Amino acid sequence: MSPMTSPSANHQVPRAAAIVGLAGVALIHLLELQTKLKEVPYLGMGYVLLIVTSVVAAALLVHSNSRAGWVIGGGAALGALLGYSLTRTIGLPQSTDDIGNWLEPIGLASLFVEASVAALAGYAMATFLPAISRVTADRNPSILPIAG
Repeated sequence: MSPMTSPSANHQVPRAAAIVGLAGVALIHLLELQTKLKEVPYLGMGYVLLIVTSVVAAALLVHSNSRAGWVIGGGAALGALLGYSLTRTIGLPQSTDDIGNWLEPIGLASLFVEASVAALAGYAMATFLPAISRVTADRNPSILPIAG
């Protein structure tokens, strides 16, 4: 199998896209952070948590094709999507001004990037991460549980 068609090479593209997407999630929320901290401080702190989580997940994925990176990154993206949906539907305490405001440009960019990262994480978890686990188990049978 050539390096370009190896499973490892095939995993590079979604991983790279997720890293860029996570950087985008962090940047979008960083751009809105100052305003959010002034308007609704608890949401601003949520933005800080999302920024840090996105950077950590991206760093994990830069280092390796780690399950932790995918789970953290996908979870952060899904959490941000949920938060956006809540602020646009029922609102949150001290934050009802955006109810119905689905077409804000930075919000649409955020939805696109977060949905992309969540989809990539789902794809990774469903396809190539189980294959990596099987290869690891084949190479080291001692990590398999003992049936008894």
